[in-house]
Amino acid sequence: MLVGHADRMPTRAHVPWRLRAAPFRGSVAVREGLLTQAQLTGSAWRRLFRDVYLSADAVLDHLAWCRAAALLLPTGAAIAGRSAAYMHFADVLPLGQSPVDVAVPRAVSLRSRPGLRVRRAKLPPTDIEQTAGTPVTSRLRTAFDLAREPNLVDAVIGVDALLNTGYPGLPALVRYAEERRGWSGSQQARRVLRLAVPGAESPMETRLRLILVLAGLPLPVTQFEVPAANARLDLAYPQAKLAIEYEGDHHRERRQFQRDVARLNRLRLLGWTVLRFTADDVLRHPERVTAQVRAALGPYLLGN
Repeated sequence: MLVGHADRMPTRAHVPWRLRAAPFRGSVAVREGLLTQAQLTGSAWRRLFRDVYLSADAVLDHLAWCRAAALLLPTGAAIAGRSAAYMHFADVLPLGQSPVDVAVPRAVSLRSRPGLRVRRAKLPPTDIEQTAGTPVTSRLRTAFDLAREPNLVDAVIGVDALLNTGYPGLPALVRYAEERRGWSGSQQARRVLRLAVPGAESPMETRLRLILVLAGLPLPVTQFEVPAANARLDLAYPQAKLAIEYEGDHHRERRQFQRDVARLNRLRLLGWTVLRFTADDVLRHPERVTAQVRAALGPYLLGN
């Protein structure tokens, strides 16, 4: 039986294997004979920037955006800020978020555009390294740049996230910042580094800790181990046997909830008080968080 034209299955556009996973320059692909200019306008490709494309089947996460932005960078420029932190495996950005932060030498003419945020900065070669074939500000420089952000909480969240990757260490970062005292934002960076700690495992844990510290409460211990209860606490005041936990959405899962109950019971049998807070508490009712922790710490605060 003959099949009419309307009944034929559409043929899938041919995607050269070299172009399947990573962003590429359309003009280069055309020049090398991999595609025609007409093919670039088809549904097989996403246009991320002018002359920069990605296969429609490829994952469009922030790493893909960073690799796309890197194709636009002149010599001496680098992926920077939160985008660099993301490439250093720090938990600072939602999956797929753009724009990409980049730093370029002051004389460069590259400008911001949709999907790309350009900042001109002093950028010595020692502050740039290659990550996944992409120029990225070093971990020390990235942490220093995040520490100089004007929003104190966001700055501490960024530095905490980088410290949680294991490098840089806080002493090395403090030394780096001290050597750049004259740089713009360095005073803010020094304040941020006094508040940052290794061990915070999520931005919300950092927010919870900052609510307490900025309200004048003592600095809690991060990721405190209680071996007898087989437990590790998000935040703790060990002398007062007070545990403070951030409850993310994953705690609502049945098996996780069961583990949480068993863990809570073990801690209570050892004399611990456990306060649990949600995103609603942290983001909308910080004063309530502070009041409850202060009340639980009452005798301990009087004794200190």
